[in-house]
Amino acid sequence: MSDLLRAPAEIKYAEELEWLESIDDNPKPFSWRLSPKMVRLFILGSERSDGLDREISQKWYGDRSFVERSIVTLASDRGLLLIGDPGTGKSWLAELLSAAICRNSTLVVQGTAGTTEDHIKYSWNVSMVIAKGQSRDSMIPSPIMTAMESGAIGRFEELTRSTSDVQDALISILSEKYISVPELDSDSIVFAKPGFSIIATANSRDRGVNDLSSALKRRFNFVRIPVVTNKKSEVEIVRFRTEELLRRHQIELEVPPTLLDVLLQSFADLRASAAAAGSDDEKLESALSTAEQIGVLEDAVLHSNFFGERALTARTLASSLVGSLARREPEDLAILNKYLHGVVEPRSKEEGGSWPEFLEGGRDAIATLS
Repeated sequence: MSDLLRAPAEIKYAEELEWLESIDDNPKPFSWRLSPKMVRLFILGSERSDGLDREISQKWYGDRSFVERSIVTLASDRGLLLIGDPGTGKSWLAELLSAAICRNSTLVVQGTAGTTEDHIKYSWNVSMVIAKGQSRDSMIPSPIMTAMESGAIGRFEELTRSTSDVQDALISILSEKYISVPELDSDSIVFAKPGFSIIATANSRDRGVNDLSSALKRRFNFVRIPVVTNKKSEVEIVRFRTEELLRRHQIELEVPPTLLDVLLQSFADLRASAAAAGSDDEKLESALSTAEQIGVLEDAVLHSNFFGERALTARTLASSLVGSLARREPEDLAILNKYLHGVVEPRSKEEGGSWPEFLEGGRDAIATLS
């Protein structure tokens, strides 16, 4: 695993999954590797009341009901659509579900404006077709078709970014559970095996890009993942991801709790400002998600390690925040400057601590970018 830039969940947590499977005597749907109870435990982590001989780490932070509804949906014959703002952990939850259920989270189609039916059905190896003609050997199955043939979970990221033709093709797969290959004279239908399902994700901010048809909506169970606003949960998520980052880069650098509080408070302030804004011009382009907080902290940690004194400072954190969130010029810079003068400056005078240095670092970053 050490030679992989980013190991999928089934490799990263292989030892945990093997152990859970070895002790799992609960009923399992279809060809699932773990029972629904163990899937939930793998994702949300173990508690003392579970009576296990070892601790299972928590990997996704959110309401238990979202995970349970997702698992129940996949145990039925309906698709699962995880929908929410960017950075709410939809893709990570989809990956963990796939890893726990079928030990393969890599059967993924990425939805874009350029995604075609071939990407969710099949294409052809041109050289083999020229040499031997069209056959099952010369056919290149899509990740979705591979999932169908193996009774696994197929994933479709950013569903609403794909065109209506692609979405219509998905309706047939979800309804009929087979793909027809008219180019073949025999063996021309690929049937789905028990256990096959699709987990799709969609950003709620993409509404209006390529709206889902009512026919496609009927074939999915929707699970809406809200933005994390609970400070305790957000701290746990940021700390969890930061520790992963430090291990991956083999960095020994402490993130002071006071600076983590400054980061969380800054995002809370900016979210409140966005909620009170009268127009989009008065809002940052950023969604201000937990994932973006992690990105700001990651940038600050790496900068401190490579170019600083191997110690995270409020100045570096402020510079990373401005650099990460100022995407439009001059609109975002003006919003951040207003925040520094209207909120951070009074707070630095009243509370002191890391806030004066944070204010100075933010001002310098804005001056550099202006």
